[in-house]
Amino acid sequence: MNTLKATIECLESGYSAFIDALDGVVATGSTVDEIKGNLIATLDDYVETCKELGCELPAELKDDYTIEFSMDVKSLLSLYNGIFTKSGLERLTGINQKQLWHYANGITKPRKTQVLKIENALHRLGNELIAIHL
Repeated sequence: MNTLKATIECLESGYSAFIDALDGVVATGSTVDEIKGNLIATLDDYVETCKELGCELPAELKDDYTIEFSMDVKSLLSLYNGIFTKSGLERLTGINQKQLWHYANGITKPRKTQVLKIENALHRLGNELIAIHL
């Protein structure tokens, strides 16, 4: 089974997504859930059109595939703006608020170590939340 890597980016008016290995496979939407559905529909249309026109499918689409979605730090911070405060993210990640503000506004891009700090902190939080039963 192939894994297609899709990148979601935050725009001023919503989100866009593209498949890294397939030129021209792009979708837009106003929410992350919508963009995921739109990207899957775009891939389905792409495969159907290739079959109708007799084009050869890219190797990535010949077998079963899954889609792995990723997002850059700026887009993630934009998506959860108002849900995660900068002070809350500072407590979770150990990264100071001013630096998080720079990442959120695209002034600087985080180094790989900072990206991993954010990702690991959010995964820890997610695991803690999953373990809670009310």
